[in-house]
Amino acid sequence: MKYMKLGTKPDIFYTEEASRAVVSDVPSDLVVKVGNTTFHLHKLQHVLLPRCALLRRLCSSPEDSNPITIDLHDIPGGEEAFELCAKFCYGITINVSAHNFVSALCAAKFLRMTESVEKGNLVAKLEAFYSSCIVQGWKDSLVVLQSTALIPEWSENLGIIRRCIDSIVEKIVTPTSKVTWSYTYTRPGYAKEQHQSAPKDWWTEDISNLNIDIFRGIITTLKSTNILPPQLIGEALHVYAYRWLPISKSRNNSEAIQDDAAEKNRRVLEMIVSLIPAEAGSVSVGFLMKLLNIANLLGVSPVTKAELVRRTSQQLEEATVNDLLLPSHSSTTQKTYDIDLIKVVLESFLEQQRRQSLPDGISLRAIRTVGKLIDAYLQVVARDANVPVSKIASLAEALPPAARPMHDDLYKAINIYLKEHPDMTKEEKKQLCRALDCQKLSAETRAHVVKNEQLPLRTVVQVLFYEQEKCSGHAASELQHQESLEQASSSQTVDNELRLRHKKNMSKEVGMSSIDRSSSRSYHTRRTKSQETLNIEPHKHGIVIDARREVEPGRGTEIEEIHASRSDIKHTRLGRS
Repeated sequence: MKYMKLGTKPDIFYTEEASRAVVSDVPSDLVVKVGNTTFHLHKLQHVLLPRCALLRRLCSSPEDSNPITIDLHDIPGGEEAFELCAKFCYGITINVSAHNFVSALCAAKFLRMTESVEKGNLVAKLEAFYSSCIVQGWKDSLVVLQSTALIPEWSENLGIIRRCIDSIVEKIVTPTSKVTWSYTYTRPGYAKEQHQSAPKDWWTEDISNLNIDIFRGIITTLKSTNILPPQLIGEALHVYAYRWLPISKSRNNSEAIQDDAAEKNRRVLEMIVSLIPAEAGSVSVGFLMKLLNIANLLGVSPVTKAELVRRTSQQLEEATVNDLLLPSHSSTTQKTYDIDLIKVVLESFLEQQRRQSLPDGISLRAIRTVGKLIDAYLQVVARDANVPVSKIASLAEALPPAARPMHDDLYKAINIYLKEHPDMTKEEKKQLCRALDCQKLSAETRAHVVKNEQLPLRTVVQVLFYEQEKCSGHAASELQHQESLEQASSSQTVDNELRLRHKKNMSKEVGMSSIDRSSSRSYHTRRTKSQETLNIEPHKHGIVIDARREVEPGRGTEIEEIHASRSDIKHTRLGRS
């Protein structure tokens, strides 16, 4: 860290009770009160007044030898900053670094120690040090920004905060291969010597030490550059939240927070939520879940909570069971899971799915993924002895039917809850099994249901009734299939018989026509082509087929009837009409 050394004289200030004085042969003629400290100084001997325009104006007659008392209780930086400025006027050696720069510059500006008052004054030297050293360094800029929290208004008005933020942002967007300055990075398993360039999030831990207003200024500026991906911005928010908010993995760490700390944490949380990039996936759903859980504990504004619920439900499909295992912050002494919070997020997710105009396949896939997640979550929380049956049943019933193509996972959760809560009443068991659809259980699960003595009798009867219906329907289907096959076989036999008889009749007709032509040459009888009709009608024994053929004009019609059943084919000649 860089520093600037001014002055060459040794330190001649000393403390006497609540006073600071200068070792000198000349008696003090200027008393300056700053806070609880009184400074006994000299007006002209060490050019204090010539370098401080404010003190010169407050002294009505600098040449008067009578002591003058001035109150400077509102000087920025307090006693330490004023003493540094006074030592500069006395030519005493002072060291200026990033730690005391802000207070020194603000106090010098307050005392009007500018170039217009005297050349080479303190303000000009401090600004030169700031431009050439502080804003050029990473750690120096961070330290300066941290120190501005003590004098925020002066730091903002003098442009210290803005210039430091711009310097830090410029370094953050620098390619990682060109990062040569020192930074803090304590991720487990990371070794700097094993990497040629800095990690992408090398800057996140350092800026997490800043107060929330400075942090917001850096993140807002970074987002405006559109250089860093939103996931990297989200990682910075993640690190900052874990640095300042009471986020814990333990279910037993939800004790009440004091009012002053709660107010500070509430402001930090609301600010972090407002800084989350709009792009989906910029922060993980697990992180959003933890923020939402802490929001319930801190009592954030309804707007912040609604935004967290919306963002969390948008990414619910990406969640794991561990992401949902959040502690409840109820007033009761029993420690349990926050099932109500999960239900709120689930309902928001389902509402978004209903509003979205997506293809059915995509929407159905998302709903079923969340349905499987909720059932897996229920299997975990069902082991908690403090979880009431009403919360389990309410969350199980919140899913639409389409979310569960099978109910095996839901049954597992119900079975676990029954084992962990053996003293349940009949009504509670009925309430627990209300969402279970026995028709969506696999054969193996149905077999387990029938043997489960913990289940209400009504559920077991439903499974048995479904099994009976299923067996009856299967038998009827098999019988119908067999009859169709037999009927098709009979029809094929009839067709073959008809073709054979038709072929024989045609042969007979051709033979008779040849005899008539050779024996009756004197008769010039007009011959006509034989005409045939074929009718197929249903019959109680199978199929009835009428074959009608017109033999010759005036000689009548030959009628044949064929009865076809499953086992035989009957042929009957009825005669001529």
